[in-house]
This record gives sequence, structure tokens and C-alpha cells, in this order.
Amino acid sequence: MLNTTTAAISAESATALVECDRLVKYFPVKKGFFQGEEAYVHAVDDVDLRIERGETLGLVGESGCGKTTLGRVILGLERPTSGRVLFEGQDMSALSSREMKPIRRRMQVIFQDPYSSLNPRKTVRSIIMEPLTIHGIGTLAQRRKKVMDLMEEVGLRQELADRYPHEFSGGQRQRIGIARALALNPSLVVADEPVSALDVSIRSQVLNLLEDLQEKYGLTYLFISHDLSVVEHIADRVAVMYLGKVAEIGTRNQIYDETLHPYTEALLSAVPTTDPGDKHRRIILEGDVPSPIDPPSGCRFHPRCWLRIPVCSKIVPPLKDVGHGHAAACHVRAPAL
Repeated sequence: MLNTTTAAISAESATALVECDRLVKYFPVKKGFFQGEEAYVHAVDDVDLRIERGETLGLVGESGCGKTTLGRVILGLERPTSGRVLFEGQDMSALSSREMKPIRRRMQVIFQDPYSSLNPRKTVRSIIMEPLTIHGIGTLAQRRKKVMDLMEEVGLRQELADRYPHEFSGGQRQRIGIARALALNPSLVVADEPVSALDVSIRSQVLNLLEDLQEKYGLTYLFISHDLSVVEHIADRVAVMYLGKVAEIGTRNQIYDETLHPYTEALLSAVPTTDPGDKHRRIILEGDVPSPIDPPSGCRFHPRCWLRIPVCSKIVPPLKDVGHGHAAACHVRAPAL
């Protein structure tokens, strides 16, 4: 028989840090200037997702597919239209703003633009200290020491603490954002395109920093990006989104080496290669991305898919696990029956 401590540890390890259960987020929009009817942008539509403790889940897809909205709903910055988000087993959609405050300490965000996400009127010291002040953590002396420790942790010299954001390079500003995100010792960090605004030479430095911090503090990352080469470097598992739905999910090796969904295949074919002998086939998708206000029936990818069969336009394919946690929503390559 397990003792109480062992049972508690087992229960914690069995529960994912984040669970999205049939998550839906629609945004109302007017159909026309003189029309009273409303339509809805299907930003996130019936998404089931788990983020395990200590892992990095890469979330990829074209612009407008719902990646950032999903991240915002997970963080509690947007209320879901339906469905729920469980954080450490607790349903966040049922909590008030007051009840959410202690949970917000456990989840932080690193923004895409390292300049606009920092207050230009505040010094680096004030920016990093602000989360500690808001949550009333420690004395002023303890907060100042924490700021110095965090600056050193992310590779910034302590004597730069009283400078302003405009006095730093893009890579340095992103390090300030990372230090701010770490100030409250979070469990989950949502990194929304954290290196897309940086020079290529700086990206690897920031990615390596994120990996080192994850190993040191046991962080869990939701890493949002449109760059599959970056995601391949940092992610343990990868989820591919298309028009508000998860098209495929699996480990990094499953997604990159055992691709199932045609959309994932098309994305991977567009990744540049440095090998002149690599003659991989470039897949050119037909037409434009459909409107999220009026998404196609059945499989949302079927109007652009070269493998489509009649059922694709009629029935929404379920996200089917084909083995070892590798799942795809495709009637052809992962049929439900």
C-alpha cells in the first residue's frame, strides 16, 4: 500500500500541467457596416491538448491559424467560448479574477516583440521588479537582489540595471523579457514567437538560454512559432494547427520523420535546407487559406489538399492516435474506422 507522500507524488505526475478540454474561442465580428447580424471568427475550435510537466510543446502553423489565441486562453488572458483549461488540475474558467491572481504567478509569457513589450519609461530594474511588487513578494532589498540575480542568470551585466530599453539591442531586450518572466518562479512559460524578431545570429543564443533555464528550474514551455526549423531545435513534442484546429501532434521525431497530415508535410517541404544535395520535393498548396469566419465543412484543409477524397468535405476528421502518442486528423492517413 502506498503511503500518503508516495500517493501524492504519483497523482501529481499522472496529471498534465495544462489540459485543454474541447476548447473553443470565437470572436464576434460584424458582417457589414449596415448589417446587425454578427459572424464569428473561429480562432480556436474544439482543441484537446495536454502539456506535460517539464516538456517543451512546440505549437506551429501559418499566421492566423489560432496559435497565439490558444496561448492567451491557456494563460487566462482570454475567456474560452466553451470548453475548459485545467492548470495543475484546476479549472481556470470557473475562477474569478481574484481567484486567478495566485495562479497567474505560476504562468508567465515571453512576447514576440522584445521592444514593444517593455515599458520605454521604466528602467530594466523597474521592469524586472514589477511582477514582484504587484504580488507583494519580499522586501525592497530582497526584490533588488532578485533583480540582480535574474540579470546575471540571463546574461546581462548588473551595472546595466538603471538603463532604459532603447539602450539595448534586440537580443538584450529579449533577455530582459525572459528575466521578467522568471521573476515569479513560474511553472509554465508561454513563449510567443520569442526569436522571430531577432537576427539569425542571436536566435541560437536565446534558444540555448531558454533550454538552460528550463533544465535549471524545471520549466514547462509552450513554444509558439511559425518557424519549423526553430521548433525542431527546441521542442520535445510538436502540435500543428490549421484554421483553429490541431491537425497533427506527436514527438519531434514523429512529426519531422514520420509525417502523417498533408498540411504538416507541406509546411516541412517549405523549410529551407543548407544541403545542396537535398532534392526534397517542394509542395505548393492550391488556393488561399480559407476565412476563419466561414471555415470549410468537413476537414478544414480539404480545399487545398492533394489527397482529398469525398468524405473529407463532409465529415470533420477526429484527431486519431495511430500509436505512441502520434495523432493526426486525416481521413486518408489516419482513418477513424
